[in-house]
Amino acid sequence: MDAPLDRWLAAAGRFILPPRCLACGDRGVGSTELCAGCLAALPWNDRHCARCALPLPRETTLCGSCQRATPSWHAAWVPFRYAAPIDQLEARFKFHGQLAAGRTLAHCWLRARCPLDRPDAVVPVPLHVSRLRRRGFNQALELVKPLARRIGCPLWPDALERVRMTAAQSDLDAAARARNVRGAFAVRRLPAVRHVAVVDDVMTTGATLEACTRALRDAGVARVDIWALARTGRDVSSR
Repeated sequence: MDAPLDRWLAAAGRFILPPRCLACGDRGVGSTELCAGCLAALPWNDRHCARCALPLPRETTLCGSCQRATPSWHAAWVPFRYAAPIDQLEARFKFHGQLAAGRTLAHCWLRARCPLDRPDAVVPVPLHVSRLRRRGFNQALELVKPLARRIGCPLWPDALERVRMTAAQSDLDAAARARNVRGAFAVRRLPAVRHVAVVDDVMTTGATLEACTRALRDAGVARVDIWALARTGRDVSSR
C-alpha cells in the first residue's frame, strides 16, 4: 500500500472514529490524542533552575545542587515537569511499548518553544545494545525526531555509544547514579561541530546527561546543551 493511500485511510479513520484522549479516554483534539482538558493541564516547567531545569517555587539562576557542583553542560531545556499526564504517557511508551503514547509525547514537545540557540547537531542518549534489542526502540531518539525535523537540525543517533551495560538508574540514589554511568559513554561518530544538544526523555538527577556531556566535551565539542522532555522534582539523594 502506497504512502498517500495510507495517509488517506488514516485520515478517514480519524473522521469515522475520532481519536480518544490517551490519558483520560475523552474525545481527543487534533493530532495530539489528548483531550482539551488534558492539554490545558500539561505540567509546564515554567519555574525552574536556569542551569539544570529543576522545578522550583520560583525561577532561580542556580539551585542548591548546581551551586554545590556546577554541571558540565552549558544550558538546559526541559519544557515539562514529570507529572500527569506526561508521566502516565511516558511509562506506557517506555516500559510497555505503546508507540501511540510516544507520538503524543512528541506532539506535546512540539508545542514548546526552545529558548536556547539552535545547535549544530542533536544527539540522543544511547541505550546499550542489549537493552535496545529488548525494548526495540530508543525512546529519546523517537521523541526528538519530529523536533529535529521542525527546527531543521541534523540528528546524529550514532554519535554516542553506551560502551558498557549499566544498572537501571531508577533503582539508585543520586550518588550511585553518578557512579553507575561514569565512563559509560564514548563518542563513536560525530561531525566536526562546535555546539551539540544531548537529548533524553526524562531527567532526574542529570547523571546520565552529565556523563554524555563529559564524553562530548572530551572529544572537543565546545558547547553542550541538554534537552529532555520532562524533569522530575524528586529528591533521590537520601534513597
